[in-house]
Amino acid sequence: MTETEMAGNFIHDIIDDDLAAERLTKGVHTRFPPEPNGYLHIGHAKSICLNFGTAKKYKGLCNLRFDDTNPSREETEFINSIKQDVRWLGFDWQNRLYFASDYFQTIYECAVQLIKAGKAYICELNAEQMREYRGNINVAGTSPYRDRPIEESLRIFEEMKAGKYKDGTYTLRAKIDLASPNFVMRDPVIYRIQHSYHQRTENEWCIYPMYDFAHPISDAIEGITHSICTLEFENHRPLYDWVLDNLSFEARPRQIEFARLNLTHTVMSKRKLRRLVEEGYVNDWDDPRMPTISGLRRRGYTPEAIKDFCDRIGVAKSNSTVDINLLEHCIREDLNKRADRIMAVLQPLKVVITNYPEGKKEWMILENNPEDAGRGKRQLAFSREIYIEATDFMEDAPKKFFRLRPEGEVRLKGAYIIKCEEVIKDALGNVVELHCTYDPETKSGSDNSGKKVKGTIHWVNAKTAIPVKVNIYEHLFNNENPEDVPEGVDFVDTLNPESLKVIENALIEPIMPMVGEKFQFLRQGYFVVDQDAMPDEIIFNRIVSLKDSYKG
Repeated sequence: MTETEMAGNFIHDIIDDDLAAERLTKGVHTRFPPEPNGYLHIGHAKSICLNFGTAKKYKGLCNLRFDDTNPSREETEFINSIKQDVRWLGFDWQNRLYFASDYFQTIYECAVQLIKAGKAYICELNAEQMREYRGNINVAGTSPYRDRPIEESLRIFEEMKAGKYKDGTYTLRAKIDLASPNFVMRDPVIYRIQHSYHQRTENEWCIYPMYDFAHPISDAIEGITHSICTLEFENHRPLYDWVLDNLSFEARPRQIEFARLNLTHTVMSKRKLRRLVEEGYVNDWDDPRMPTISGLRRRGYTPEAIKDFCDRIGVAKSNSTVDINLLEHCIREDLNKRADRIMAVLQPLKVVITNYPEGKKEWMILENNPEDAGRGKRQLAFSREIYIEATDFMEDAPKKFFRLRPEGEVRLKGAYIIKCEEVIKDALGNVVELHCTYDPETKSGSDNSGKKVKGTIHWVNAKTAIPVKVNIYEHLFNNENPEDVPEGVDFVDTLNPESLKVIENALIEPIMPMVGEKFQFLRQGYFVVDQDAMPDEIIFNRIVSLKDSYKG
């Protein structure tokens, strides 16, 4: 998917109606508003593609705005990672980078305006008491401070701003409707005291606006026309509208909700992802098992594959769960076209070709990518001693095992047909070496022998192969829905203990790969050179296996 090829959806239908009714005076203007309290995940990629892609489709604008209203959980590291992720996906906010903290003074003045209008008041209930006074679907909520005089609320609010009170002493609540069936509207808190250092405003503020208050004001200040957010904010839309209805902004953004992305065998809650990192269940936010954009990037996923995935799943009005096999299908399709093929042996088994002349070396010609002739061909040295995959030999093989067995024949990819003549075992009975013979008339590309075999296996030359470390990744969670667990069971209890398997003694054909370079290991899967790969230790991460389980 490219931004200009973005498929239509119900949000675009709404925008089309707004354009047709001439409700927009300055064109379409969207925003992507992440909280800098963690790394972005694949669900955010969907939102990035939707917001930036929508602006591109309608020749409009899209802002990148950080919702930095909770300094206790925010870090500069997260801001930098989010910028990197958005750029890596191929989107550019140009000169439209904003922070909610840019508007703290204006948001504060808006709160004062509501107090003066009798539409906000200072409340002394703590969080637990507020829940007690909230009521239920049949009983209205109450607050003993709802009728506090305006002058008193203004004075206390100013003293809160001046740092006179401790955290939790007071809150500022919007005065809306304590009997509303929508509990979001039951006099929500719009400001709280928080003595925390802010990474941008430092110690200038000790009161901070709640997201539901800061967000519509920020949208209005920036002239956003369509505030696109996920479905959990649908119940918050009346509050979004109430804030704008009761403040004097010329711009009037429109909030539209779409279904968030849920993916099998993973969690999409930033809180839970943060826990996986902080409690050491994964190595970091960019662990290749994580659904974070940085984790997918390190795993070897491409921006094109992720945008293709987002395009395929579309934009829906109701929540659903997408099979992770679709995401894997998208990266397979992308890498099938762009990744060069090489031979790699993950579990080496030595083969001595006893009738091949000692000291002889010849060159075998293999194509780099059968999907792209322009990628050319390469030469591989072939000699008397090679390594094959241990799983390509079976001593007591079933009838339909078409690889190597005692007295059996198999073709070596791009080389000769060999026959297993002798099996060498160690003192424990483990197979450690095979002695084979080759038929010199069966060289690939010039085989006139008429001999046919059903199996072809890969190999590496013993003298020229390069040792590498390989990380084999599987799903992070065994359960399709890790969050659907019985009462008393923690979601981390469903972690897959086999999600990472490290192979220390793999061998690959002689190449000098670069960090981030992607290959298809023949018959194995797609792999990428890890960012921690060093000159004296090459590390590969498996991106995805060759087997495609997606049923599209």
